[in-house]
Amino acid sequence: MVDIKISGRKVSVSDGMRERVNAKVGDALKVFDISPMSCDVVLRVGKNRSNPDRASCEVTVFVRDTVVRVEASHADMYVAIDEAADKVTRQLRKYKTRVVDRRQRKAAESIRTAMGSPADLGSLIEPTKAELEEDAQLVREKLIDLRPMTEEEALVQTDLLGHDFYVFENAATGLVNVIYHRENGGYGIIKPRVDVPDEA
Repeated sequence: MVDIKISGRKVSVSDGMRERVNAKVGDALKVFDISPMSCDVVLRVGKNRSNPDRASCEVTVFVRDTVVRVEASHADMYVAIDEAADKVTRQLRKYKTRVVDRRQRKAAESIRTAMGSPADLGSLIEPTKAELEEDAQLVREKLIDLRPMTEEEALVQTDLLGHDFYVFENAATGLVNVIYHRENGGYGIIKPRVDVPDEA
């Protein structure tokens, strides 16, 4: 049985909410025979009462060395929980397809290597126009823990987190790489250029 930790942010988690999470999210996790697996669920209610989707349910699943995170919002907390559970099911199905099925793993190994300039990545992480208008002095800093993984594992992690790019330590080289989603389809990977010293 998967251990599900449930907490509330600006909302008291009722017995009914707890039962709904255990039933819906728990059932979604039971379908997939993957271990080890643990799950954190955070229920939130926003301050803005005019927001029609004030209630949200965030589910984070830790499966082996991978993190699956989804979130759903709705006016009704119970509906938000149901929708989050549906998203978890889809993401875990994607995980099993990409990681467990060998044929899919082989397909993932055909990632194209793009030895582009750092500017290629910049187009993916530039703030949106709305963000710039909101704060012209926007500065964003995020600290990450680099974990050695293969290019295939990084690709899976990118898909499961829903990110446009993912920074990781390449297990084969020990160097920091960035895998990213290309606008014209597929994925690319940015690697540092390594100069091989001439033999004496």
